[in-house]
Amino acid sequence: MMKLALLASIAAGAAAFAPSQGQSARASVATNMAFENEAGVTAPLGFYDPLGLVSDGDEAKFKRLRFVELKHGRISMLAVVGYIATATGNRLPGTIDFAGTKFSDIPAGFGSLANIPAAGLCQILFFIGLLETSFMRDWVGGESVGDFRNKYIDFGWDSFSDEEKARQYNVELNQGRAAQMGILALMVHEQLGNVDDILPFKLI
Repeated sequence: MMKLALLASIAAGAAAFAPSQGQSARASVATNMAFENEAGVTAPLGFYDPLGLVSDGDEAKFKRLRFVELKHGRISMLAVVGYIATATGNRLPGTIDFAGTKFSDIPAGFGSLANIPAAGLCQILFFIGLLETSFMRDWVGGESVGDFRNKYIDFGWDSFSDEEKARQYNVELNQGRAAQMGILALMVHEQLGNVDDILPFKLI
Protein backbone atom coordinates (compact mmCIF):
# COMPACT_ATOMS: atom_id res chain seq x y z
CA MET A 1 0.00 0.00 0.00
CA MET A 2 2.87 2.30 0.87
CA LYS A 3 4.48 1.60 -2.54
CA LEU A 4 1.24 2.48 -4.34
CA ALA A 5 0.96 5.71 -2.41
CA LEU A 6 4.57 6.59 -3.23
CA LEU A 7 4.07 5.87 -6.95
CA ALA A 8 0.88 7.94 -6.97
CA SER A 9 2.74 10.82 -5.33
CA ILE A 10 5.55 10.66 -7.89
CA ALA A 11 3.08 10.53 -10.77
CA ALA A 12 1.18 13.51 -9.39
CA GLY A 13 4.39 15.49 -9.01
CA ALA A 14 5.45 14.72 -12.56
CA ALA A 15 2.04 15.70 -13.87
CA ALA A 16 2.26 19.02 -12.05
CA PHE A 17 5.37 19.98 -14.01
CA ALA A 18 4.25 18.49 -17.32
CA PRO A 19 2.89 20.94 -19.89
CA SER A 20 -0.78 20.77 -20.60
CA GLN A 21 -1.98 19.19 -23.83
CA GLY A 22 -2.67 22.63 -25.22
CA GLN A 23 0.81 23.85 -24.31
CA SER A 24 2.42 20.78 -25.94
CA ALA A 25 0.38 21.30 -29.10
CA ARG A 26 1.31 24.99 -29.27
CA ALA A 27 5.02 24.19 -28.75
CA SER A 28 4.89 21.53 -31.45
CA VAL A 29 3.24 23.88 -33.92
CA ALA A 30 5.74 26.65 -33.14
CA THR A 31 8.70 24.29 -33.62
CA ASN A 32 7.34 22.97 -36.91
CA MET A 33 6.92 26.56 -38.13
CA ALA A 34 10.51 27.35 -37.07
CA PHE A 35 12.17 24.41 -38.83
CA GLU A 36 9.69 23.08 -41.40
CA ASN A 37 11.57 24.75 -44.27
CA GLU A 38 15.01 23.48 -43.25
CA ALA A 39 16.96 21.05 -45.40
CA GLY A 40 16.30 17.44 -44.49
CA VAL A 41 12.59 17.93 -43.87
CA THR A 42 11.40 15.55 -46.58
CA ALA A 43 8.57 13.12 -47.19
CA PRO A 44 7.30 10.86 -45.80
CA LEU A 45 8.29 11.95 -42.27
CA GLY A 46 8.56 15.68 -42.75
CA PHE A 47 9.86 17.41 -39.62
CA TYR A 48 10.77 14.51 -37.33
CA ASP A 49 11.89 15.14 -33.75
CA PRO A 50 10.39 12.35 -31.60
CA LEU A 51 12.64 13.18 -28.62
CA GLY A 52 11.78 16.88 -28.74
CA LEU A 53 15.42 17.93 -28.93
CA VAL A 54 14.55 21.23 -30.61
CA SER A 55 11.05 21.62 -29.22
CA ASP A 56 12.09 24.94 -27.70
CA GLY A 57 12.73 26.40 -31.16
CA ASP A 58 16.36 27.24 -30.31
CA GLU A 59 18.02 27.89 -33.68
CA ALA A 60 21.57 27.66 -32.31
CA LYS A 61 20.82 24.21 -30.89
CA PHE A 62 19.26 23.14 -34.19
CA LYS A 63 22.35 24.23 -36.13
CA ARG A 64 24.62 22.40 -33.70
CA LEU A 65 22.59 19.19 -34.06
CA ARG A 66 22.50 19.61 -37.84
CA PHE A 67 26.30 19.96 -37.87
CA VAL A 68 26.65 16.76 -35.83
CA GLU A 69 24.17 14.97 -38.11
CA LEU A 70 26.11 16.01 -41.21
CA LYS A 71 29.43 14.94 -39.72
CA HIS A 72 28.13 11.54 -38.63
CA GLY A 73 26.46 11.06 -41.99
CA ARG A 74 29.63 11.86 -43.91
CA ILE A 75 31.73 9.57 -41.73
CA SER A 76 29.17 6.79 -42.10
CA MET A 77 29.09 7.11 -45.89
CA LEU A 78 32.87 6.72 -45.98
CA ALA A 79 32.63 3.84 -43.51
CA VAL A 80 30.10 1.91 -45.61
CA VAL A 81 32.17 2.36 -48.77
CA GLY A 82 35.35 1.38 -46.93
CA TYR A 83 33.73 -1.64 -45.34
CA ILE A 84 32.43 -2.95 -48.65
CA ALA A 85 35.66 -2.12 -50.51
CA THR A 86 37.82 -4.08 -48.07
CA ALA A 87 35.28 -6.90 -47.75
CA THR A 88 35.56 -7.48 -51.49
CA GLY A 89 39.35 -7.83 -51.21
CA ASN A 90 40.55 -4.39 -52.30
CA ARG A 91 43.88 -3.55 -50.68
CA LEU A 92 46.78 -1.17 -51.23
CA PRO A 93 49.88 -2.78 -52.74
CA GLY A 94 53.04 -3.31 -50.72
CA THR A 95 53.66 -3.57 -47.00
CA ILE A 96 52.18 -1.67 -44.06
CA ASP A 97 55.23 -1.81 -41.79
CA PHE A 98 58.97 -2.50 -41.79
CA ALA A 99 58.34 -6.03 -40.53
CA GLY A 100 56.94 -6.90 -43.94
CA THR A 101 53.23 -7.09 -43.08
CA LYS A 102 51.36 -6.71 -46.35
CA PHE A 103 48.18 -4.69 -46.70
CA SER A 104 46.67 -7.83 -48.16
CA ASP A 105 47.35 -9.61 -44.83
CA ILE A 106 44.96 -7.27 -43.01
CA PRO A 107 41.46 -8.76 -42.76
CA ALA A 108 38.28 -6.76 -43.29
CA GLY A 109 35.87 -5.57 -40.63
CA PHE A 110 36.68 -5.65 -36.91
CA GLY A 111 39.52 -8.07 -37.56
CA SER A 112 41.58 -5.25 -39.03
CA LEU A 113 41.84 -3.47 -35.66
CA ALA A 114 43.85 -6.31 -34.15
CA ASN A 115 46.10 -6.68 -37.18
CA ILE A 116 47.02 -3.11 -38.06
CA PRO A 117 50.32 -2.25 -36.32
CA ALA A 118 50.05 0.16 -33.39
CA ALA A 119 52.06 2.78 -35.28
CA GLY A 120 49.58 2.54 -38.14
CA LEU A 121 46.62 3.08 -35.83
CA CYS A 122 48.39 6.11 -34.35
CA GLN A 123 48.89 7.55 -37.84
CA ILE A 124 45.19 7.06 -38.61
CA LEU A 125 44.17 8.82 -35.38
CA PHE A 126 46.63 11.65 -36.07
CA PHE A 127 45.23 12.11 -39.57
CA ILE A 128 41.65 12.23 -38.21
CA GLY A 129 42.72 14.83 -35.64
CA LEU A 130 44.41 16.88 -38.36
CA LEU A 131 41.21 16.86 -40.42
CA GLU A 132 39.11 17.81 -37.39
CA THR A 133 41.28 20.75 -36.35
CA SER A 134 42.39 22.07 -39.72
CA PHE A 135 40.59 21.09 -42.90
CA MET A 136 37.11 20.06 -41.81
CA ARG A 137 36.21 23.44 -40.32
CA ASP A 138 34.47 26.56 -41.55
CA TRP A 139 37.14 29.23 -41.29
CA VAL A 140 35.63 32.02 -43.38
CA GLY A 141 31.86 31.76 -42.92
CA GLY A 142 30.27 29.16 -45.16
CA GLU A 143 26.98 29.28 -46.97
CA SER A 144 25.39 26.81 -44.56
CA VAL A 145 26.16 24.49 -41.66
CA GLY A 146 28.81 21.99 -42.72
CA ASP A 147 30.14 24.13 -45.60
CA PHE A 148 33.90 23.62 -45.36
CA ARG A 149 34.89 25.00 -48.78
CA ASN A 150 36.47 28.11 -47.21
CA LYS A 151 36.38 29.91 -50.57
CA TYR A 152 38.88 27.41 -51.92
CA ILE A 153 37.04 24.35 -53.24
CA ASP A 154 33.88 24.80 -55.28
CA PHE A 155 33.26 22.07 -57.89
CA GLY A 156 30.62 24.28 -59.51
CA TRP A 157 28.44 24.68 -56.39
CA ASP A 158 28.07 28.45 -56.84
CA SER A 159 26.65 27.90 -60.32
CA PHE A 160 23.74 25.81 -58.98
CA SER A 161 20.26 27.28 -58.68
CA ASP A 162 18.65 27.58 -55.25
CA GLU A 163 16.41 24.63 -56.15
CA GLU A 164 19.37 22.44 -57.08
CA LYS A 165 21.24 23.41 -53.91
CA ALA A 166 18.20 22.47 -51.83
CA ARG A 167 18.02 19.13 -53.64
CA GLN A 168 21.70 18.46 -53.02
CA TYR A 169 21.36 19.34 -49.32
CA ASN A 170 18.48 16.90 -48.96
CA VAL A 171 20.32 14.19 -50.87
CA GLU A 172 23.38 14.45 -48.60
CA LEU A 173 21.33 14.46 -45.40
CA ASN A 174 19.16 11.50 -46.40
CA GLN A 175 22.07 9.46 -47.73
CA GLY A 176 23.98 10.21 -44.53
CA ARG A 177 21.04 9.03 -42.44
CA ALA A 178 20.81 5.83 -44.47
CA ALA A 179 24.58 5.30 -44.17
CA GLN A 180 24.43 5.64 -40.38
CA MET A 181 21.87 2.84 -40.26
CA GLY A 182 23.86 0.88 -42.85
CA ILE A 183 27.22 0.86 -41.08
CA LEU A 184 25.52 0.11 -37.76
CA ALA A 185 23.79 -2.89 -39.35
CA LEU A 186 27.07 -4.15 -40.86
CA MET A 187 28.87 -3.86 -37.53
CA VAL A 188 26.09 -5.61 -35.60
CA HIS A 189 25.70 -8.44 -38.10
CA GLU A 190 29.45 -9.00 -38.29
CA GLN A 191 29.47 -9.48 -34.52
CA LEU A 192 26.45 -11.78 -34.80
CA GLY A 193 28.32 -13.78 -37.45
CA ASN A 194 25.74 -13.46 -40.22
CA VAL A 195 27.01 -10.46 -42.18
CA ASP A 196 27.19 -12.77 -45.23
CA ASP A 197 23.40 -12.75 -45.25
CA ILE A 198 23.54 -9.01 -45.96
CA LEU A 199 26.48 -8.82 -48.33
CA PRO A 200 26.52 -10.85 -51.56
CA PHE A 201 30.11 -11.91 -50.85
CA LYS A 202 32.15 -13.23 -47.96
CA LEU A 203 34.49 -11.13 -45.84
CA ILE A 204 38.11 -11.57 -46.85
